[in-house]
Amino acid sequence: MPEATAATLGAANAAPLETLIALAQLPPEDCPGEALLLARVSLLDWLICGIAGASEPVAEKMRAFAAAEQGGDGPASLFGGGMAPARMAALVNGTTSHALDYDDTHFDHVGHLSVGLYPAALAVAEARDASVLELSAAFLVGAESAIRLGRVLGAAHYNRGFHQTATAGAFGATVAAGRLAGLDDAQMRVALGLCATRASGLKSQFGTMGKPLNAGIAASNGVEAAQLAALGLSSADDGIFGQQGFVETHTDAPGAFLGGLTDFRFMDNRYKFHACCHGLHAMIEGLRDIAGQVDPSQVARLHVRTNPRWLRVCDLKAPRTGLEVKFSYAWLAGMVLGGMETGEGGLYTDALAADPALAAFARKVEVTGDAALGDQQGAGTLVLRDGTRIDYSHDLAAPVPPGELMLRVAAKARTVLGARATPVLKMAERIDHDPRGVSAREIGALIRA
Repeated sequence: MPEATAATLGAANAAPLETLIALAQLPPEDCPGEALLLARVSLLDWLICGIAGASEPVAEKMRAFAAAEQGGDGPASLFGGGMAPARMAALVNGTTSHALDYDDTHFDHVGHLSVGLYPAALAVAEARDASVLELSAAFLVGAESAIRLGRVLGAAHYNRGFHQTATAGAFGATVAAGRLAGLDDAQMRVALGLCATRASGLKSQFGTMGKPLNAGIAASNGVEAAQLAALGLSSADDGIFGQQGFVETHTDAPGAFLGGLTDFRFMDNRYKFHACCHGLHAMIEGLRDIAGQVDPSQVARLHVRTNPRWLRVCDLKAPRTGLEVKFSYAWLAGMVLGGMETGEGGLYTDALAADPALAAFARKVEVTGDAALGDQQGAGTLVLRDGTRIDYSHDLAAPVPPGELMLRVAAKARTVLGARATPVLKMAERIDHDPRGVSAREIGALIRA
């Protein structure tokens, strides 16, 4: 892969597309050290989500699809076992790792980075026998690209119904896959242009198997765009920001592009410790803080306040399935105050959606939008039968050092995976000690086991 040069760095200030191309070639030593550490936190978190998700029905169906289409041949590993060509592996692994909706979120990108990017990066890295340092660096510059494009697409894009995990995320997957495939600047320009005509994904799929499939589509689109560019296909000079390009056709109110090459926003990535939509997490954390003061049977009503954007995402009043429960303030509130472990992915079953006690509690919950709250903040008031009022609030944006995050994610591994966490955490220790000395193929062997 060509190294970033003074000319490349200068070009990064010229136009948004030039910045994305320059990011794709940025050497690891020029990336912020904290961001590289967080990229490895995201790798561990992604592995946890993928291994846990491999037994989900959608994951089993995706492996069956891969076997029917490809017959099990290829250089890239699948969560749950098997091998496939890189593009198919990216599709299967992206879908599998988002099956539990337990993966990281970036609120500038407005989506999930790891499940769209790491599957694309690993699929190419295995074929090249790249190191984990190369893998995580490719993920990082891809993630940064997706974040910056996500900011440009903005709230107008998201509120119209696009799922940015799959739209902006596909461009990040293209950068990550293209970097590992050794694309030069001209080829990366083509790859991003080709991705512009493929990137897709809608929020109408939330609460169904179509939502995790969106993540798989992002990953597979990234691999495909990189592979086609390497083969010499051509594309529009600027399929993203140019006339009739992706931005012009997908948002009415584009945001400003952030051009500083090494001024990374990835450090604002957030990790899930509850297996549901991230829009619910501020409420969950706030209610957990006061749960010890409350007998759920004595609750008369609960008023939940949230940023208005979440009302169209995770305010299902009467979820019909376990997947839909993951998008319901009313159900999760009852679960938290009832002492249920919201971090246990296996809890979210169709039977949970039919739980009469949770249904009764849900009728006491009122959710309203509050524009004064940021999209990582939540607040509310519990009113007890005797008239006592208990307020709560929480801000997910409060900074957490990378070392503490790694400890929390390791604890998540033990909760979610049980005994299966041991080899994953041993691998994480090796990577932390020497990321150059661990091969992407070793990661592949781990996810196949």
